[in-house]
Amino acid sequence: MAREIVLDTETTGIDPKAGHRLLEIACVEIVDLLPTGKSLHRYCNPEREIEAEAERVHGISNAFVADKPKFIEICDEFLEFVGDSPIVAHNAGFDRGFVNMELERIGRRVIPAPGWIDTLQLAQKRFPGMPNSLDALCRRFKISLAEREKHGALIDAQLLAAVYLELKGGKERGLDLTPVGVAAAITTVKSGGYGPRPRPLTSRVTDDERAAHAAFVSAVLKDKAIWAQFAKSDESEPA
Repeated sequence: MAREIVLDTETTGIDPKAGHRLLEIACVEIVDLLPTGKSLHRYCNPEREIEAEAERVHGISNAFVADKPKFIEICDEFLEFVGDSPIVAHNAGFDRGFVNMELERIGRRVIPAPGWIDTLQLAQKRFPGMPNSLDALCRRFKISLAEREKHGALIDAQLLAAVYLELKGGKERGLDLTPVGVAAAITTVKSGGYGPRPRPLTSRVTDDERAAHAAFVSAVLKDKAIWAQFAKSDESEPA
């Protein structure tokens, strides 16, 4: 199974090199391009003031994060959740810059660029010259933004997981023959997800074609045709 982590962050500003810090981080687990329902969501005390412009975007205030744990206190939980899975992020360089800055500050190993998947780059290849923000992609793929009043790491990670699925082919990405996919298909069939057509198609076989086929079967297979044996069995059973 292919496990990936969709990640989003909120920060005190836009540049970690200027001393800005991470103040919210969210991770959503997906396996074989399907959300599993497992997630990690934490706020952090950034140990510095949040810029007014940043607060207008995400709505997180200095007072709100004043009593939240520092990044060093949630680091092990975050790294354990991610494990060695690829991290999916929109404009991944931004999130990678802040996450790695926080890791460097406490002497931990950074997550190198090959460990990240950038959905912005995927979108730009698929939709060159078009708006490819997360909002624009949600609208393009008809993913509801109704629950999103401001930017927030968890809701944005959940939206991005849905966008990533669409960028990877959506519901038409191909047959899923993994055990998980097969089990899901079996469950769907058993639950009545598929069944006979409500209006069966009219047969296109003519009477002449039906007679020719019966003659061929009789000449070649005699009475050994399996369906013929079933028919005889049905006829022999009492009404």
